[in-house]
Amino acid sequence: MEQADNCYEDLDVNGIDFRETLLRKAEYMRCTFRNCMFAQADLSRVIFSECVFEGCDLSMARIQDAAFREVRFRDCKLMGLRFDECSSFLLEFSFENCVLNYASFYKLKLKNTRFESCRLEEAEFTETDLTGAVFADCDLSRAVFVRTILEKADLRTAWHFQIHPEDNRLAKARFSSQNLGGLLARYQLRIDD
Repeated sequence: MEQADNCYEDLDVNGIDFRETLLRKAEYMRCTFRNCMFAQADLSRVIFSECVFEGCDLSMARIQDAAFREVRFRDCKLMGLRFDECSSFLLEFSFENCVLNYASFYKLKLKNTRFESCRLEEAEFTETDLTGAVFADCDLSRAVFVRTILEKADLRTAWHFQIHPEDNRLAKARFSSQNLGGLLARYQLRIDD
């Protein structure tokens, strides 16, 4: 990975449109980005450490070799992001009330990642390690789970998912009686309350 030119610490960035003003290729430590527009921006090789994104739009941003280390996203749009192209070194993030439709997490190790009140429609989780992950109040409509590790994951309040037990590792994963149909959809069973 290319070394960042500079390091910026403890910045509070508010309301900047980074489609017009380029974000410097640098390391950003403990910075907060509020109401910023990053849609389709080039964030390749930028390092974010212990940063918070609030109310930002990062949809379709280019994040090749970008680093997200202990990053929190709240109230953000992250549609179509290719997290599978970012740096996997020390990768750690959490999402609260975010739209992650069409995002790809292909083959990433996301142990204990927290998704809370998120929309993950058609998100890609093929071969992703989601051991201990939490999907609290999340919409997983048409999300793809193939050869995914969901051991000890918590999906009790998730909905609209279809996860095939034969194709995924589910030991000690948690589901509720209300969403068990998502595990049985392949069998075309009728489940009544």
